[in-house]
Amino acid sequence: MKEAVRNQYENQPNYWLWKLVVAIIIAILLAWSGTTININELTNNGFKIASNILSGIFHPDTNLLFNFTTSGVAYLLLETVCIAFLGTVVGAVLAIPLSFISATNVVPKGIALIGRFIIMAIRTVPAFVYGLMFIRVTGGGAFAGLLTMSLCSIGMISKMYIEAIEDLDIKILESLDACGCTTFQKIRYGILPQLFPDFTSTIIYRFDMNLRDATVLGIVGAGGIGAPLIFAMNSYRWNEVGAILTGLIILVLIIEFFSTNIRSKLARG
Repeated sequence: MKEAVRNQYENQPNYWLWKLVVAIIIAILLAWSGTTININELTNNGFKIASNILSGIFHPDTNLLFNFTTSGVAYLLLETVCIAFLGTVVGAVLAIPLSFISATNVVPKGIALIGRFIIMAIRTVPAFVYGLMFIRVTGGGAFAGLLTMSLCSIGMISKMYIEAIEDLDIKILESLDACGCTTFQKIRYGILPQLFPDFTSTIIYRFDMNLRDATVLGIVGAGGIGAPLIFAMNSYRWNEVGAILTGLIILVLIIEFFSTNIRSKLARG
């Protein structure tokens, strides 16, 4: 056995030349990209601004951080979470029919190709563009952020749904069909138990992404904590920036803890 392994190892193709060429190309690309860095632009004023930013982040404005009115960090974070959560739920529900008509093991390939084209078109447009479009339609506020998150969620969730649907164990459905089960019973006992863990894990993962995207979307006026954050940065109120970032970090850590545990339990059955 050892001799066979040794012979296999000695007879394997030697790709050292290709590896060397790839390494040289990567080194050239890194060196070329580095030419865009201009260290001379780092003036004394720039270092001073950087120190002020760090000082503000590590010395947050506690009055803003523990302000429970509509202008406080807690309320703005709650609004951001609501935008992300509702956007994820709406996008996940709308993605279900779109995913089934895009799965090749459910519908003919021609129809599935059309469904995949629609999903690809939705995913192509950046979230910022959707946000600016909906702001023109509904005006600024949380509703525009909700619509943006919903539409952005459809593309990614649909893609993950399709993979789960196409990985269905057909033998289970054949067994239920042989037992004389109705269509509803096959869906209830054969399809949903297989899809539920994957669907739920995808929704939770997308909620994590939407929570961060909702923060950024607030910069364009789509509700949430993004607008106060950019206003504080433009006004050089770094203590307020520190308070907002502190709240965001705590919120993300809490949600990441619970979402990781839930996904882990779903993966282990």
